[in-house]
Parts: sequence; structure tokens; C-alpha cells
Amino acid sequence: EPLNKNREIFSSPADVFNSIVGCVTHLYVPNIKEQTSITNFSGMKDNFSAQSKTYAAYRPHFPEELYQFIYQHVKEFGLAWDVATGNGQSAVKLAKTFKDVIATDISENQLLQAEQLPNISYRKESAEQSSLEDHSADLINISQAIHWFDFDAFYKEVRRVAKSGAVIAAYCYSMFHAENEEIDELIHQFYADSTPYWDAERHYIDEKYQTIPFPFEEIQVPTFSINYEWTTGQVLGYFESWSANQKYKKQFGKDLADDSFIAEFKGLIGTKERIKLSFPVHVRMGMVN
Repeated sequence: EPLNKNREIFSSPADVFNSIVGCVTHLYVPNIKEQTSITNFSGMKDNFSAQSKTYAAYRPHFPEELYQFIYQHVKEFGLAWDVATGNGQSAVKLAKTFKDVIATDISENQLLQAEQLPNISYRKESAEQSSLEDHSADLINISQAIHWFDFDAFYKEVRRVAKSGAVIAAYCYSMFHAENEEIDELIHQFYADSTPYWDAERHYIDEKYQTIPFPFEEIQVPTFSINYEWTTGQVLGYFESWSANQKYKKQFGKDLADDSFIAEFKGLIGTKERIKLSFPVHVRMGMVN
């Protein structure tokens, strides 16, 4: 019973429960904007919610040189849209240069792993149907994700939200190469063996994004790569983050990297603590007019 008429009256225990759930959601997820009508959009696959923590821990980071090249072609630095932001890896980079960043993704689990910054607004939305205002974005950034999109629907949305002369940049990395030839051969055979468990869209990455339709005034991009010295644990963690690994694990109850592979891999590494490896980066970039 309310003590005064300004208090909210709950008509049932269910009302109380729903109110508490709403408060807790906003307390622990303060910067994720719910878009109920958009959240249930089913055109894009969500292959990374299940392993969102592993994805955040082991996925490579794109080089600073790539972002600096993109910025050279951006006219204004008001708003960047980071599409399918995942754990916000690229959004955090963009936030250092842009006044505001809107970072969208269909996976709430991924968004919960994202670093919170005052100029980043995380929103649970699809790439093809966002809440951005018309002609508001100076940069549309898509990191390791455009191959999952409905291209026609997404490009229609890009033209709606982009300012005239805005930049669109879509980029990915493909399977890494190890400096040691024997290790490289083993790794690439392992990748080839995993082929049946990848979604069909993976071929766009293997084809270096060159077969993705890209109806924009294209900008030529120099060669970039991501270079690391990784431990055995980091390499295996990266394999575990694959969507193909999740599909294999669901079917067989174990990881793609089984004991036999791990033993052979460790045997080739020997006493080395780390191995040198390089991820090729593939970029499609253009102007939206």
C-alpha cells in the first residue's frame, strides 16, 4: 500500500518482479540501448554469443596503421557507426578520434564484454535495421563482420545513415601464417579439416573479401597485416573462439583441436615459448555519395 499518492502502485507480485528486473538490467547494462522491434531481426546469424568471453580474450586486434589510413579519407569526425561491433574492439579505437561512436550488434553477450566509454553508445540492433538518424554518420566501419550481412539491405541502410561523402570501410583478417614452415603446414591442414563446420559465408574471407559486392566509389588500400608472437595457449584459445569450433563442439562434445593435434603442435614448437605469426588483412573501402 503506497504511503502517498505519488508512489507507484504495483497491482500484483508480477508487476513488482518486472520492475525489479528492469532496474537490474539498467544497473548492470547501462550503455546498451534496447531496440525491441529490431532485436528480433533474424537476417543475420549470431555465431558468437556462446563463446563471447573467449572471443574477447583471443581475437586479434587490427593495426593502428589501418585506422590511420581510414582517417585520412574521412571528412569530419562527428559520428562513426561501428557495425556488428562484437565486444567493442573497433569502437574503442574509433572513440579516440570521433566525437561520438554508435556501436551496434545483435549479440547482447558480446556487448556485455565491451569496454564502456562516455562517447560510445552500444545498441542491440542489426546491421540492416539501425536506429541511427538519416545522414548522420561520417564513417561506417565494419570489422570482421560484413560477410554475415544481407548485402542489399545493409547497403540501403548505409545510404540512409551516411552523410554525403562519408567513408565505408569493411575489413577482415584471414587465417594466419606461422614463420616456421612445419607449423604453418600443420595449422593450414587443421584449418582445411575444419571446413565442413564453417558457415557458407566463410568463403568471403577465404576469397579476401574480393567477391563481396561493394557498390561504392572504391578507394585503393595498401597491404596491412596483424603480427604477433603467441604462446601455445593463445593459439589454442584463438581456435576455440571460432564459430566452426562451436558447431563441432555441439555435434561431438569436444574441441576441433583434439589431443592428437595439440601433441603434434607442441612437438613442433619444442622448447620455444612463443611462435611468430601473421594474419593477412583484407579491406574494401569507399565513399558513399
